[in-house]
Order: sequence, then structure tokens, then C-alpha cells
Amino acid sequence: MSDLKEKAPSIRHYFVDEAGDLTLFNGKGKVIVGTEGCSRFFMLGLLDVTEPESLARNLEELRSNLLADPYFKNVPSMQPEQRKTAIGFHAKDDIPEVRREVFNLLKKYDLRFFAVVRDKQKLLEYVKARNQTDPHYRYQHNESYDYLTRRLFKQRLHKDDEYNICFASRGFSDRTAALGRALEGARANFYQQCGIVSIAPMNITATTLPHSPCLQAVDYFLWALQRLYERREDRYLEYLWPAFKVVHDTDHTRHERYGVYYTQKNPLTIFKMPGI
Repeated sequence: MSDLKEKAPSIRHYFVDEAGDLTLFNGKGKVIVGTEGCSRFFMLGLLDVTEPESLARNLEELRSNLLADPYFKNVPSMQPEQRKTAIGFHAKDDIPEVRREVFNLLKKYDLRFFAVVRDKQKLLEYVKARNQTDPHYRYQHNESYDYLTRRLFKQRLHKDDEYNICFASRGFSDRTAALGRALEGARANFYQQCGIVSIAPMNITATTLPHSPCLQAVDYFLWALQRLYERREDRYLEYLWPAFKVVHDTDHTRHERYGVYYTQKNPLTIFKMPGI
């Protein structure tokens, strides 16, 4: 009998969320990009979590402890009827003291974050150009979301034996099948470029942030990235930067047509932002 132990299959756990919105026009067809209530940028983020059960358990335990702390007794976002921090961490709703606790917890884990960023002004230019050549073309949010999904996953579906991929739900429609097609498209694009085939199963689910602490963790990474792009505020990004592996700015094409890849060797800083 062989003394060699069979190698355990490698299973990757990905959690995906978004920041900003994909809205370009209001109900009357007027461009509203960058106006109050409509973001200038849209970003899709992926968090690679080695120990999802542990991270989820500790985030839930942290939230329970904070809710039981008398210091937060009268904080509005901590009240159950507000359906904010009381049911799950959400960086834009959490008060600064809570955010600091969550950031400190995230720093303790081996996390790898990837993101793709779209400048909606550039997206608007694309839509207008497309309309000129095809009068029947109508811009759809899901079109851009699925395109960015393919970009985000292009190099991340070929090394492991199985993939558990959890997306944050978008609205009330079930887009699991469409996301599956986008992921298969990412694999096909990678094969065309690198000649590497992967047939590893992909288990795709979609849920809301309150039901997935790991999605709440993605939200925090995206919030830090969004603060830089939308408000030129970089201290949160700097704090989490060691976990950032790639931020692909697809529309910062001043030097390369494919945009810019920010990595640990090419850190994203406020001084590298367009217009700075």
C-alpha cells in the first residue's frame, strides 16, 4: 500500500460585490453621471477568502459584541428597526467607531482583493458612439455588469479544482444563469489568450449582504476604494492596501489602451488618479 496521501482538492472561495451604480440617464433621458445620488465610477470587487467560515464567524461575533456594548446603545444605525448595522455591517451605514473595529478584524486575515473600475463618463461616450452606429441599441445595466464580471474573473478560474462563487444580489431578479455565462466567457477569453483550459466546477450563488458576512467584508474593501475614486480620500485604502492584489482601472487609458493595473509593485495612490 502506498504511503502517499491523496492530495486534497483545492477549493477557492470568492465573494463578489459592487460599489457605485451603473445609471447613466434619468427617466427623461438626461445624463446624470456624477450628480447627487449618481456615482461617477462603478466598481466590481472580488474577495478571495481562504477561511470563509472563520471570517464569517468572527464578523458575526464582533457585531454581536458591538450591539451589546452600552457605548452604542443609542446609535441609530445600531437599532434593529433601522435594518443597518443591527443586521449586518455596511461601511456607508456604520459609524466610524464600528468601521475601525471591522477594518482591524479584516487586517488579521489572509485576504486577497481584486477589483475592476469603470469611469462612467467613458461608458457614456461608448453608449453615445454605439447609438450613432446602431439606432436600435439601448443601454442595459446588466450588459456592463456582465462585461466587468468577465474582466474581473479572466485570470481567476484556472488554478483550482473547484470554485464557490457568491455574488451580492442585484435587485429581485435571479441572474445566476447569466452570471454563469459571464464566468464561462471569462474562461473562454483566458483560453484564447493563454491556451489554458479549466473544467473545474463553479458553484454560483447570490445572496444579500445581511445573509453573508463575507460579502460584508467585500463591501468594506470596495468602500475604501470608492472613497479614493469619488472623494480623493486615501487613508482607508492605504490601511487595507496589503490585501489589494489587482485594481484594474479600465478607462485610465492615457498610457495604455487596456487601462492601468495597480498592484503591490504599482500601488494605487491619490497622485496617480486621473486629473491629479
